[in-house]
Amino acid sequence: MSEPKDTRKPNATLMKPLQPSQELAAIVGAAPLPRPEVVSKVWEYIKKHKLQNPQNKREIMADEKLQAVFGGKNKVSMFEMNKHLAQHLK
Repeated sequence: MSEPKDTRKPNATLMKPLQPSQELAAIVGAAPLPRPEVVSKVWEYIKKHKLQNPQNKREIMADEKLQAVFGGKNKVSMFEMNKHLAQHLK
């Protein structure tokens, strides 16, 4: 059986490479990346460094690098994270 083909095209605005700020570049690299890729790399970083609250997986415990991106907060919800990331992408 073949997989059903997804006929939706990715939103061109979402796929436009954006320049990460210096703080965000410390996590995702300095090269311009599309927003979904930035979010994906931030999640890789969170998982690699075990920064998810084990009692509440939706909560991210920020280390120094993430605190710089999250406006100095030491924990944010996964939903709040996207708001903070948007402020570090041009």
